[in-house]
Amino acid sequence: MNPEARLFTVHGRVQGVWFRESTRREALQLDIAGHAINLPDGSVEVFAVGAPEALRVLEAWLHSGPPMARVTRVDAAHADVKEVGCFTTG
Repeated sequence: MNPEARLFTVHGRVQGVWFRESTRREALQLDIAGHAINLPDGSVEVFAVGAPEALRVLEAWLHSGPPMARVTRVDAAHADVKEVGCFTTG
């Protein structure tokens, strides 16, 4: 199966609540590569490359995130597949 890529922007209380590290752990369990980074507006950007079903599972998880997070919205867009290593946080 060919990998696909998605760019998610997660809004709400998602900084300072271990969102990026929790996302990294979920992604690694799903064999997804990419990154999660804080954005200046308080949201988190998640770029993910993996199997389509794994991306759907990750997207569903992003709607709730870790226990301390309060997600209000997840924007999702298809992205170009890029060669990336393991999932990182920045």
